[in-house]
Amino acid sequence: MGFITELLIAVSLVVSGVFGLVGSYGLVKLTNSLQRLHAPTKATTLGVGGVLVASMIYFYAKTGHLSVHELLISVFLLLTAPITANFIAKTYMARNLRETDLPDSQSTCGWSIYDEPPESRPGS
Repeated sequence: MGFITELLIAVSLVVSGVFGLVGSYGLVKLTNSLQRLHAPTKATTLGVGGVLVASMIYFYAKTGHLSVHELLISVFLLLTAPITANFIAKTYMARNLRETDLPDSQSTCGWSIYDEPPESRPGS
């Protein structure tokens, strides 16, 4: 393995460690559930992604073949983290906030956790 490859792997691991540390620190230090939601879904996701990138670089340098496993894990992680954060935020809002606590939705449909979904229109 060459120096550039090892440098790329080391940089990926250090960057992912920093993101993981910041995400974990934010999860512990932030007080509100909605504030805590940002730490694991943003920083820690990038931290795990950095480790997976480092693993892909290492196995490509070692075997000469691109490892698809890490790529699939990265894609799955980047797709599911925002969806999970959205579900957690909506659950928090439904349990802890009244409809009058929220700003106007600027829409005819209103907030999805309080209003029924709009009726489907024929031809849509």
